Amino acid sequence: VTIADLEGGDFSADDTGVSYTFINQCSSLRKNDFVLLKCLPCKIVEISTTKSGEDAIFHIVAKYIFTNREYKEILCAPNIDVPHVKSLDYQESDNYLSLMEDSGEIRSDVRLPEDDIGYQILTYYENDRSVYVTVLSAMGENQAVAVKP
Repeated sequence: VTIADLEGGDFSADDTGVSYTFINQCSSLRKNDFVLLKCLPCKIVEISTTKSGEDAIFHIVAKYIFTNREYKEILCAPNIDVPHVKSLDYQESDNYLSLMEDSGEIRSDVRLPEDDIGYQILTYYENDRSVYVTVLSAMGENQAVAVKP
């Protein structure tokens, strides 16, 4: 599943029936929380409120978690969709990002990033060093976001 598949707004569940999102009250949102803006999982960098109670208006600035692109939204609704986001560390086993989970299962669906993280992973691999790769997952997408020896 890709974000393009979700553009129709149906992000209620994946193929296994697991929900991508849950509903949360806007009044409980804080900086660094995750929200769904423009059908994309984003991390809040700034949030402010005008008025209070049922007439509250929320101004949210957030960054798409996979590209850091900034999005802004003004919400009058009391609730917002929040994506289930998880961050897991994997031990990298080759330059195609075949990643071994804690259970011993091999996962090979994460692409090698074309940025500094990907370069660091390749450098460790070329020097025959084991590394741990942190993979961020949300709404059917996965991306390596950090590496550590």
